[in-house]
Amino acid sequence: MSDAREDKQDRQSRQSKAGATPAGPQPEELRFFGTTWLDHSGNYGLRRIGVAAGSLVAAVAGCFVLRFAYQGLEIAKVGGFVNLLVVVMFAICSAIAFRKTWEGFVRRPADPAREDALRSLKAIGFIGSLLAYFFRSLSEAPGEKLRRAEYEEAVTRFEKRRGRKKPKRG
Repeated sequence: MSDAREDKQDRQSRQSKAGATPAGPQPEELRFFGTTWLDHSGNYGLRRIGVAAGSLVAAVAGCFVLRFAYQGLEIAKVGGFVNLLVVVMFAICSAIAFRKTWEGFVRRPADPAREDALRSLKAIGFIGSLLAYFFRSLSEAPGEKLRRAEYEEAVTRFEKRRGRKKPKRG
């Protein structure tokens, strides 16, 4: 997290030295990566390894917490139906959370209000979200491909607009 702040501070100091905000589109920051995903600088590889390991450890810890909760239900003797219901609910919520998180790495949500409505479901299925984060970080910074495509498209549009403007002759 501090590396992202340092990256932002470095970028701001370069901008202030230049005297103005740089022309053109700026890359969007990613959690844990800042803008290092753009050129894979600033210990990008180590960050990816850290994110992958951290999300996997958090998922395993979450499984232990759910196991303890399940044991609590067994101790309370709530019955087989409730135990089954809890297991099925967490499995379904985790599967939905995995899918929605994975889709979020590939494209922006078409309906942000629907994504907000699914926030609680994704919180219940947090293990699925953590696993999606783990698997995606094995190949790239989660969300990098989407942000890169958007950034390159914005740069292309900017260059086209800038190319159309003709310099004034004095």
